[in-house]
Parts: sequence; structure tokens; C-alpha cells
Amino acid sequence: MGVRAWVRERLTVLYEHRIARSLTGADLPRHVGVIMDGNRRWARAIGLEDVAHGHRRGAEKIVDLLGWCDDAGVQVVTLFLLSTDNLGRPEPELSALLSIIEDVATDLSRPGRRWQLRAMGALELLPAETAAVLKKAEEDTRGRPGASVNLAVGYGGRQEIADAVRSLLAEHAGRGTTLPELVEALEVDHIAEHLYTRGQPDPDLVIRTSGEQRLSGFLLWQTANAEFHFTDVYWPDFRRVDFLRALRDYAARHRRFGS
Repeated sequence: MGVRAWVRERLTVLYEHRIARSLTGADLPRHVGVIMDGNRRWARAIGLEDVAHGHRRGAEKIVDLLGWCDDAGVQVVTLFLLSTDNLGRPEPELSALLSIIEDVATDLSRPGRRWQLRAMGALELLPAETAAVLKKAEEDTRGRPGASVNLAVGYGGRQEIADAVRSLLAEHAGRGTTLPELVEALEVDHIAEHLYTRGQPDPDLVIRTSGEQRLSGFLLWQTANAEFHFTDVYWPDFRRVDFLRALRDYAARHRRFGS
């Protein structure tokens, strides 16, 4: 490491400590959603034609992120790994990406990890092997003491809402509820009880990397009152200091929830 790089690294560490100290006693999020964007652009920016290398480097960042969330007391983390739109990517790239996601789920569920995993998305649209790995990871981590980690794979916000409504209708049909009775009794919370994230608090903070400033269908229902933090950093380059900046940004906002 050159002298300039060493100095830059030391200054970054000091800056991290300064931000971390400023967050002592601050109002921090219980649930953080992360749109991990920019893997392909990161790979191309360093001259790699195989974008799978970018996805692999991004996957390596996940354990770091979850550790930072643990340090901040975050109870729920939702990771946007693969959207329903991504399923239309070229087969070689999609196959490599699915294999990387399987490795992520297996790694996060291995003995010694504290996190509870939940697979969320239209798993029936995924290859059977990928769906099986995700379900096994969920089963293997059930009851662990750490944060809940949602792996959004084959996920689309509109699809989730449609699935929730379908589940709600099926439940009431099984009870013998008539359609007029359901129309009369339906409340917002009834739909929320059928979302993939049922039983969890809605996200307080959503972080998106790579400079894009849109949700891309991520947690459309649940983010009605969320705060958003957008950073230009590509996901493979996302650092603890970037995470702490997002927390500082969140802590500085006055959340009024429409009041």
C-alpha cells in the first residue's frame, strides 16, 4: 500500500469513528432495506467483460453489511437480490447470478451465523434448485437469536401485493365469507397481514447504491413512510463509512408520518 493510500485509509477510519460517536443515543432504524445496485457497472468500470465478477464481489459485501447492521441494533434487514424483471436477463448471466445467490444463502445459514433468513418473492418462478436452497436456508436458521434477514429473490412489489390480495381472498373463501361481507369489512391491515414481510415492522430506511434514485418495485407497500438514502457508490465499493452516513442522514430527519 502506498503512502497516499495509507493516509486515505487512516483518515477514513477516523471519520468513521467520528460519525459512529455522533450516532450514540440517536434514533436508528429497526428495519433497513438495501437495493444493492451497480454490480455490473462496477465490473465494467474496472475493465471486466464478465459481469458475474461484479455480482460475486457484491455478494462478498453482504456479511460486512449485516455485521454493521448488528452493531447498529438493526432488527430486520431486507436485501434486494433479484427482481422479477431480472429473470429476463441473458441466460448465462442469470445462471451465474442464481448460483451466486445460492452461495449467499448457504453461507449466511451455515453454523455459527446468528441471522434468521426468510426467502421472499415468487419462488415458483425460480429454478427448483435455487428455490430449494433458499427454503433450506430459511429452515436451517429458524429460531436463531440474531436479526431477521429477508432475501428478496424473484421479487416484485406489485407481484407481492397481488399475492397478498390473492391469499386474503382465499382465506376468507375458506371461512365462507361472502364477497359483500369482505368488501364491507376490508381494512388496510388485512392486506398487510398477507405480505411477504408479515409480522415484521415496515422498513424505516431504504438504501440504494449506484446513483439511481428509484425503488424499482422494492417493498412498494411497506415503504409508504420510509426514509430513503441514495448514494453514488457502486454496491461492491460500499463501505462502513457509507453505511454510517446513511444512518446519520436518517437520524437527522424528523419523521412526522403525515402529522
